[in-house]
Amino acid sequence: MSNNRSNTIRTGHFFRSFLFAPALTVVLAVATLTAAHAQLTIDVTTSAGRQVPVAIIPFANEVSAPQNITPVISANLARTGLFRMVNTVGISKLPTEPSEINFLDWTSRSAEALVIGGITTQADGRFEVKVRLFDVAKQNQLAIFSYVATASQLRATAHKISDEIYEKLIGERGIFSTRIAYVLKRGPRFDLQVADADGFNPQTVLSALEPIRSPKWSPDGTKIAYVSFENRKSSVFVQDLVTGKRAMVANFRGDNYAPSWSPDGSKLVVTLSKDSVAQIYVIPATGGEATRVVESTSMDLNATFTGDGRDIIFVSERSGGAQLYIVPVAGGTPRRLTFEGSNNTNPRMSPDGKLVAFVSREASRLRIATLELATGQVNVLTDGPLDDSPSFSPNGRTILYEDKSGGRGRLGAVSTDSRVKQKLSSQSGDVREPAWGPYGTSSAR
Repeated sequence: MSNNRSNTIRTGHFFRSFLFAPALTVVLAVATLTAAHAQLTIDVTTSAGRQVPVAIIPFANEVSAPQNITPVISANLARTGLFRMVNTVGISKLPTEPSEINFLDWTSRSAEALVIGGITTQADGRFEVKVRLFDVAKQNQLAIFSYVATASQLRATAHKISDEIYEKLIGERGIFSTRIAYVLKRGPRFDLQVADADGFNPQTVLSALEPIRSPKWSPDGTKIAYVSFENRKSSVFVQDLVTGKRAMVANFRGDNYAPSWSPDGSKLVVTLSKDSVAQIYVIPATGGEATRVVESTSMDLNATFTGDGRDIIFVSERSGGAQLYIVPVAGGTPRRLTFEGSNNTNPRMSPDGKLVAFVSREASRLRIATLELATGQVNVLTDGPLDDSPSFSPNGRTILYEDKSGGRGRLGAVSTDSRVKQKLSSQSGDVREPAWGPYGTSSAR
């Protein structure tokens, strides 16, 4: 897909003040996805404060294209909980060109931003999509960008446009063009699936009658490591998403599980019980010799690399209950990180290396929490009762996790300030063990 953009004004933090306004709770019906190609249905609840009012006008000639773009953009922005879609009903002339804009129409509806655009069919059958973003109060153009796409790329183009708008108005990179992985259990079958971040375009990477566990994306988004029980024991595999080839990289005696990639993608930290109790080892991502990180007689498991790759955060029962510890990759004396909660497990690093998401047990409830490494501050983000397997979005704003409440497996998502919460469910089966892919994992290449 070609991408030609020109930006008239860079506005990075234009609407950042909205993020700290007094909180109110709203259920966003527009963010519920029910189209035929959606594997996951998304419902959003937000208490994120005052939302940015955005008017998105249906693009010129959109109805003649094989994919309507503006509904996708609206759903993407609404799903974040940071935007409110302005009603366009009753405007006699909806603009598609700058000369057609009557800013008073949008000021009267409290719109702060306005999006217009059009789709043109080219001679080769591809589509040019041109979009303009306006500041309604100042009556000026914030940005203009255009894309040329095939019919099959139009939905991906809508995600890219959403990313552009999000970044201009919020001041940080969007995540609409990324993908997620998860395990879907349907009856006796387990499917490892990859889908767009909004749940559309699911693709089955692996299907088996034995459990599939712990999918993790490689840093470059081209591979997924996971645990398979297909050989009547747990083994770690790495699968190339481009070629479809897979390789068994850890099949030692005993259990092999909980893989996690090093930041450079060259190594995996895994949990092995090949020398008695579960311990932390580092292996090459292509398989090979396992190097033990910590010598311990207690169970050490479920490790993740820190953002700089120098340390490993892991779960240990050396203090009695399961708690988080940190140790250099080269070895040394582990330092305890968590002291609250009876058990703390499944650590995951944020992309900026500042936060650790983990599962905190208090009594019988499992909840998603974060630990700020610099200060030791712990914040509990979800209510449980059975939340597990956290995974950060690439921009670090949202945590995807497994929600086991209601007798049916589904995915949940919560912002790191706990103000925006989503529930993602499937009519096809139980959804579990999510992993959010890095930037560069768009399904349209």
